[in-house]
This record gives sequence, C-alpha cells and structure tokens, in this order.
Amino acid sequence: MRNYEVMFIVRPNLEDEATNAVCENMKKVLEAAGATINEVVNMGRRELAYEVKKFNNGCYFLFKVTCDKEAVKEFDRIANISEDIIRHIVVRKED
Repeated sequence: MRNYEVMFIVRPNLEDEATNAVCENMKKVLEAAGATINEVVNMGRRELAYEVKKFNNGCYFLFKVTCDKEAVKEFDRIANISEDIIRHIVVRKED
C-alpha cells in the first residue's frame, strides 16, 4: 500500500448538492477498490489557468489516500468517463 494524492476538478455549472454527490461517488469508487481515505479537502471554486472543456473555473477536491495501484487505475477509469469531472491527477507521495 502506498500513499497518493488524488485531485480532481468538478465542472462549475453543477449545483452544490450535485458537486458534493460527485465527491461522495468518487470516495465510494476508491473505497470499493480497497483504498483508505485519510483526508478529504474541498478546495472550493477556483479559476483555471486555462480553459478546460469550455470552462474557466471549477470546484477542486483533494483526497489523500492509502491504496494499491489497482484502486488508482479504477479511479482513473471512472474519472475519465465521468462528464462531471473536467480534469484529474493522481500523484504518488514518497514515504
């Protein structure tokens, strides 16, 4: 098991409830794949450095998780097909 930081940006035109539902759904995806979520940080709405999928801002979320690479692959797969997530990144933390 390794430590990862998972960051994703939810499209800004969703209601607050729908944005939180996307966050909860992504938590469930990681937990179902065997990940332990150590911390969830809602970074709020921020302006993007450049336009992504015709959006100039988005709602940022950061998860600090402990998991294996299969959980990361599953998160990546789900984030790629989700229309509500406009960008995501997974970074492995050095121990």
